Amino acid sequence: MSFLPLFLQAANAAGASGAAAGTAAGAGIVTFLPFILIILIMYFLMIRPQNKKQKETQKMLDALKKGDKVITIGGIHGTVSNVKDDTVTVKVDDNCRIEFNRSAIASVVNPKPVVEMKADKDKKDKDSKSGGSPEKTDVSEDKKDE
Repeated sequence: MSFLPLFLQAANAAGASGAAAGTAAGAGIVTFLPFILIILIMYFLMIRPQNKKQKETQKMLDALKKGDKVITIGGIHGTVSNVKDDTVTVKVDDNCRIEFNRSAIASVVNPKPVVEMKADKDKKDKDSKSGGSPEKTDVSEDKKDE
């Protein structure tokens, strides 16, 4: 067996792969484009909204003050009676106070301010005095003319 034909076959294979490598470099970006698009879509649909919600929750927890009505993640409704660094004391009943971690507060439920409630009531009164909704026209007379 001769060594020369094997050497020539290896050289031809290397030359062919070198030419293919030049076209593969441009095709590599196109190959990874779907993966890049999927990652971008996941970022805008999943990661970014989650970060936004986490920032809003942290802002709500930092703004807790005495007198806020809260709901815990366990579903307990109560009023904040004391706020410390990492804990919140919630008054559930007249003689019952429970201490929670700040992270256990799911939401703050404060009723509408009195000013907004009064404005809503005045608007309703004004609508009822002026007749409420606009007068309805009788469509049956228009149809008789046609």
